[in-house]
Amino acid sequence: MSETVVDGETVELLRQLIRNGCVNDGTDGSERTSAEVLAQVLGGAGLDVEMVESEPGRASLVARIEGSDPDAPSLAYVGHTDVVPASPEGWSHDPFGGDLEAGYVWGRGAVDMLNLTASMVVALRRLAASNFRPRGSISVLAVADEEAGGLKGAGWLLEHYEQLAKADYVITESGGNPSPRGDDVLLPVMVAEKGIAWSRLVVHGTPGHGSRPFRSDNALVKAAEVVQRLAAFRPDAVVTPPWAAFVEGMGLPAALADPARVEETLQGLEDVRLARLADACTHLTISPNVVRGGAKTNIIPDRVELEVDVRTLPGQGGEEVRELLVDALGPLAGDVEISLLQDQAASSSPPGTPLWEAMEEVARTLVPRGRLVPTVLTGGTDARFWRERGGTAYGFGLFSAAIPPAEYEAMFHGRNERIDVASLGLSARLFEDLARRFCG
Repeated sequence: MSETVVDGETVELLRQLIRNGCVNDGTDGSERTSAEVLAQVLGGAGLDVEMVESEPGRASLVARIEGSDPDAPSLAYVGHTDVVPASPEGWSHDPFGGDLEAGYVWGRGAVDMLNLTASMVVALRRLAASNFRPRGSISVLAVADEEAGGLKGAGWLLEHYEQLAKADYVITESGGNPSPRGDDVLLPVMVAEKGIAWSRLVVHGTPGHGSRPFRSDNALVKAAEVVQRLAAFRPDAVVTPPWAAFVEGMGLPAALADPARVEETLQGLEDVRLARLADACTHLTISPNVVRGGAKTNIIPDRVELEVDVRTLPGQGGEEVRELLVDALGPLAGDVEISLLQDQAASSSPPGTPLWEAMEEVARTLVPRGRLVPTVLTGGTDARFWRERGGTAYGFGLFSAAIPPAEYEAMFHGRNERIDVASLGLSARLFEDLARRFCG
């Protein structure tokens, strides 16, 4: 790996963003607090900054250095400022304290994704302070609402302020955690992500007195069987080009890219982390995660609601999801009402673009023997909003080897979220150097 770079400016900005506590629980927005901080940082470098709100408090910010050539490709760095809730229980540090200890910044958002947002902002500020004059425009977007699906952040911004937010190329989260392989250091780049088809299942029964449960039509009992059926259901394996490229690039067993052999190979994998990733990247997944029902201890419930996290592969949409859920429920399907809460298609961008080539060149200057590898994200990001409009979007940063990939991944929406200061320096340097190479 490269030598350690301690970037005090990025460290302090990240600590401030964590302390702002812009928690997105799906209700009122609070991202304006961080947008104002970032506007001050960028405005101090002479940049024009625009801030817009989809609703009170739910603010997104755009700062841009205009290019001199309207035909040159534009590049946007897209970070979000909202974070998921965090309870102090189980944390060794205050999740909203932004503590700096032993070379790590601790707090909610330290990896998802305030670390990259801070690095992007510092990179643009330094470009502006150096009087950088690009051929193609370079911008930073600090958007709201990503943690609730982005419809009041990036999606709203592109719908209502397209000229402000559009870009030919976009970099957002996530990628860049190093994996040594032989003489190379492999650097995953998110080129594709699964779709979202969150669903609500309402299980119906017949109310009655809780003291006489024999042969009753208890919706909760049926819901328990529904959950078991959903958990056990196995759709057919599908291998997409991005997943096949990841398997080859990472030197994984070739059987993981063969639809006929994926299932058997998954069962034999001792690496649980790899098994979960491979399963999610080759299957539509169904995870029942929320249950609501019952009115009183002595009343047999006649209605139970389940919320199910369904993640789709390319080409799979709402109608196919509904059919698969009916198949999974079997004889219980007649007692279950299915409705779609979200239907967002899977999206991808090809590797090998001019931006990809520039990313690899810059990465190699910071990570000797670094080599980019396409990867698939099983979650979702704001990248899809630009892909839907014909843009190319990747997820990338640069990270040191201080936090192993498995530990890093576990901190997303988990406890004891933290990032090492060396990674902050690498990402800020990456974004600055990449802008000079690609837009200059």
